[in-house]
Amino acid sequence: MTGTGSIGRRLTLLLALVAALLSVLSWSMVTGLSRQAVARTQDNVLAASATTIAETLRSEQGEVRLELPYSAFSMLGAISQDRVFYRVSAGDRVLTGYDDLPSPTGAAPGIGQVVFDTGDYSNETIRMASVTRLVLAGGQPVPVTVTVAQTRSGVSTISADLSRQAAILSVAFFLVAVGFSAIAARTSLRPLNEIAASVSRRGPSDLRPLRRDAPTELAPLMLSLNRLMGRLGQSIRRSEDFIAEAAHRIRTPLATVRAQAEIALRSVGDETEKRRLRQIIRAVDESSRSAGQLLDHATVIYRTDDLALSPVDLAELVGQTAAALEPTAAMKEIRLDVAATPARVMGDPVLLDNALRNVLDNAIKYSPEETEVSIRVTTKEDQVHITVTDEGPGLGDGPLGALTERFRRGDDTQGIVGSGLGLTIAEDVLLAHDGRLDLKNRDGGTGTCVTLVLPCS
Repeated sequence: MTGTGSIGRRLTLLLALVAALLSVLSWSMVTGLSRQAVARTQDNVLAASATTIAETLRSEQGEVRLELPYSAFSMLGAISQDRVFYRVSAGDRVLTGYDDLPSPTGAAPGIGQVVFDTGDYSNETIRMASVTRLVLAGGQPVPVTVTVAQTRSGVSTISADLSRQAAILSVAFFLVAVGFSAIAARTSLRPLNEIAASVSRRGPSDLRPLRRDAPTELAPLMLSLNRLMGRLGQSIRRSEDFIAEAAHRIRTPLATVRAQAEIALRSVGDETEKRRLRQIIRAVDESSRSAGQLLDHATVIYRTDDLALSPVDLAELVGQTAAALEPTAAMKEIRLDVAATPARVMGDPVLLDNALRNVLDNAIKYSPEETEVSIRVTTKEDQVHITVTDEGPGLGDGPLGALTERFRRGDDTQGIVGSGLGLTIAEDVLLAHDGRLDLKNRDGGTGTCVTLVLPCS
């Protein structure tokens, strides 16, 4: 199965992207508002300074007089260390201040109204505030305009500082948001992980419907999963019924055919017919053995999926299995030599008997008549070894590991009925019990040594 990425990582990245957009947006808004606030503050101070100067205007002996108040300029120095310029003019005549200070552009300010403008002076950008007041001089009202200007480097510095602080806060907000996004993603996916853990803890045969509280979004998944497990349970039950039925349907007719062929073999006298009947009996034996081992292999597969462990005395198990195969060995005058020390393991007795039976049956089948098959049970450190040794033709010259593959037989098995599943079944059983199957030829080139290795309980 090819992975397409983590849902939690995707959700975290999505939430982090949203947090990044919000952080950039908040930084932009705070920066813009801070610039407006600083500019508005400077405008208010400039307007207050210009108004304060304009209020000191008076008329003496027909001339316009004023006293520059210190407070008008101290207010400007309170917000920054920028340079301050001013000019007081009556019409085209400059009464005091900087003669070359530019006048505000645009419409002329109304009486008492403050007008703001931005311009350049002395190679610097300045912000200007102008206010006009009528002063009675010589019996005639004279419009006097007061202009106060200040450079903007201080405003820019304050705005940059506020923007920098806003950026730091935005980055901190982003980091905190990413952390909360990861927590939120993990919390949101917890019900899904709990469902997965609940399913993974079950055995292969536990196909009960899931009964868990889950969010509404997971209800379709729960429903589909329960339906799938229901269908899978039905399929497994049908397969088990088929195996049991197949065992009966296949073995019974084959046994009947073999019995009838043996009866016919004893009743005919023609050698050609006898040879044909012997071939029939051999084919029936081979088919019966193959069908039986195929069914045994299927049974092993189902039982290993849901292993039922219980204490097993291997010495007792070996004795029972050897006793069950004693009649088969006696037909070839093969003696079974059993020497077993007490050894207990945790395992499935049915599967362990099946594995040992297949190994021992192979030893009897491939051994010549009037020989001996040795079965030894020994304990080495934390392992139990069941060693089966025969005097047969051996395992051949090919790779021994390949002999546990299904339907794979050795080079020296021609003329002997077999299906190539005995060692496969034995290895599957041992692997299910955390054990292993060791194969080797006996020293001298004659005979086979098969060892079933199991961990001690």
